[in-house]
Amino acid sequence: MKKVELLAPAGNLEKLKMAVVYGADAVYLAGTKFGLRASAGNFTYEDLQEGVKFAHDRGKKVYITMNIFPHNEDIKGMPEFIKRVSSIGVDAIILSDPGVFSLVKETAPHMKIHLSTQANNTNWLSAKFWYENGIKRIVLARELSLKEIKEIRDKLPEDLELEIFIHGAMCISYSGRCLLSNYMAYRDSNRGLCAHPCRWKYYLMEEKRPGEYYPVMEDERGTFIFNSKDLCMIEHIPDIINSGVTSLKIEGRMKSSFYVATVVKAYREAIDAYYRDKDNYVFDKKWLEEVSKASHREYTTGFYKNKTTSEDQIYHTSSYIREYEFLGVVKDFDEETGIATIEQRNRMHVGDEIEVVNPVGDYFVQKIESMRNIDNEEITVAPHPQMTVYMPLKQKALKYAMLRKKSE
Repeated sequence: MKKVELLAPAGNLEKLKMAVVYGADAVYLAGTKFGLRASAGNFTYEDLQEGVKFAHDRGKKVYITMNIFPHNEDIKGMPEFIKRVSSIGVDAIILSDPGVFSLVKETAPHMKIHLSTQANNTNWLSAKFWYENGIKRIVLARELSLKEIKEIRDKLPEDLELEIFIHGAMCISYSGRCLLSNYMAYRDSNRGLCAHPCRWKYYLMEEKRPGEYYPVMEDERGTFIFNSKDLCMIEHIPDIINSGVTSLKIEGRMKSSFYVATVVKAYREAIDAYYRDKDNYVFDKKWLEEVSKASHREYTTGFYKNKTTSEDQIYHTSSYIREYEFLGVVKDFDEETGIATIEQRNRMHVGDEIEVVNPVGDYFVQKIESMRNIDNEEITVAPHPQMTVYMPLKQKALKYAMLRKKSE
């Protein structure tokens, strides 16, 4: 059995590096145009060149998204963009529109093409059609069960790859094809500008009683009627792998570097543990604890085990659960002195109990005993974003290790 790919989001260059270092086999990202996350940091050509080199030097792949549903004006500049990303060496383009598909085939005939989940592929016959027209990978719709996925796999040529989402936010609309944002906020989600109205609070108003708002449910807090729980399949790694898919995808190009690294590391460990000893694999609860330390909503298994019900929605809030704070990233560690050079991300104080998370292996816990700033002055608090801090650590910290603490 060929080992399944772990595919991570990369909203910017730093997130790409964190994803790769913490165990992703591949990353997906967007340029400054043509992707469905226009509000993510995204990549200039210069950043993309650096990111592709960083990934390829470590044996990892980079896929670029062009999965908007383009209007006529969006076609302008596409051929030049395709040529440039092809020359940089991206490993595949992810798209959903037949016109963009034909443009990529014409402009970069050797480029591998992946069909986005936006194309709503829910059956083997549709997948076979795309395969026969040159698609190398299908990102299946989120609305499929594991049983359906296995049947699709069994009916397709072995060299057609299948990709599924395993973790992250779920969309209220069918495979993300949503018009609600465009209608309510004049922001087209199908062109990368979703305002996320599915996360808003809604009330009921009777036409002859303007200004009188009634909760849709008998709840004084109102209701978030479209607000889905987050997908989390870390407890079901054997079932996912045995469905025959090629790639396991984590959602989250808008999420933080801390989120990307934390979630990728947990899934990396779970996947590797399964392949080491399939017959005796046992789920380790620490993996679920780890993904829960990144910001998240309550978790669901989506459609994979059964059809979704009211239990897969969150009606009382659209807020994230944030139990841990991301404090900083280790840029260097002097093994002789035990001093780490840290780029601060959130305020930290002398006396804070922190967890130091290396890209590989277990985290360790200690208190911050002292800190110095870039001028070698002793400080009791690191208050400035991305300031350089020197701090003694009790154990070795690798480059890109993260510091975190439990929220107060």
